[in-house]
Amino acid sequence: MTSLSHLLSQFNLDAVAVIPGPNLLLLTGLDFHLSERPIVAFFPVQGVPTLIVPQLEVQKAMSGAQQFQIFDYDDNSGFPPAFARALQAMQISGKKLGVEGRRMRFLELSAMYQTGLAPQCLNADAMLAELRMRKSAQAIADMRQAVHIAESALLAVLPDLRAGISEQEFASELVIATLRAGSGVLPFQPIIAAGANGAKPHANASEYRIQPGDLVTIDWGASHNHYLADLTRTYAVAGGEIHPELVRAYDAVLAANTAGRLACRPGATGQAVDRAARQAITEAGFGAYFNHRTGHGLGLEGHEEPDMKETNLLALEPGMTFTVEPGVYLPGIGGVRIEDNLVITAEGAESLSTLPRQLTVIG
Repeated sequence: MTSLSHLLSQFNLDAVAVIPGPNLLLLTGLDFHLSERPIVAFFPVQGVPTLIVPQLEVQKAMSGAQQFQIFDYDDNSGFPPAFARALQAMQISGKKLGVEGRRMRFLELSAMYQTGLAPQCLNADAMLAELRMRKSAQAIADMRQAVHIAESALLAVLPDLRAGISEQEFASELVIATLRAGSGVLPFQPIIAAGANGAKPHANASEYRIQPGDLVTIDWGASHNHYLADLTRTYAVAGGEIHPELVRAYDAVLAANTAGRLACRPGATGQAVDRAARQAITEAGFGAYFNHRTGHGLGLEGHEEPDMKETNLLALEPGMTFTVEPGVYLPGIGGVRIEDNLVITAEGAESLSTLPRQLTVIG
């Protein structure tokens, strides 16, 4: 992994500030949660990092892998004085401070600016992506285990996918099975989208009761040592006829998933992977119904870099991990998505996910 100080120099930043979440976890091993009590860690190009933290978290902060200059506050005095002391000690006023553009809240930014000692805040998301895109062997092993947990959980409850069960009931069983299989915090609530609900890529599990012949899209995940799995399979429920357009759509998505995975190799781009998958769906006549990118980066977050999309010309490198998840969504009829988790290797790419991709009838 490229060192943070090297990246700060490369991106012409004097320091970077991160709040509770994956970047702080990666840099320090500290797993705080966001709340009304702000926590901000500042990492300068040189010198000891600074941490602003409520008093009740000081002991936890001292247990991490990183040594900090700590400025704490209590609930009576509040956090503004701690921000003022910290910014004064860092002498960062007017300097270039990278912040998490997708995560930093108004709460933390306003606390800095109200001190009168505020730095020049710049979006550091591109730099932080560089820090995290190429996974270590241990991180890949953790993701492999997360996938194993997720797949084991689905296989445990798949016999319950039958006509009459509701999407919400099946989602609840899958959550319980995933936790029992050994998952840490779930990366997201499972998407269970049956029948016409399958036409909504991010459908919420509802009280809809699954009918014979429905296709059911299951998008679920698991975590291991904070690294994530994010998988999707689409199954048919026994006892009824599958809509013929959905059979055609399934064949197209399966071909797209295969083409996308085969396009993954060192030196290929996210654009190339996206185009390979999209071509298969377009040739089948469903191009207008594939309305999202082919995949997204995966690691400490469910959505991170690199994306498999038309505008991504970044060359893939060994250690990069991401999804390949083409889909077709037919309004009023249903949908299909098949999602795998990939890692780029020196020779090509490996799918960490192993469940069959062919259309399977359950029940």
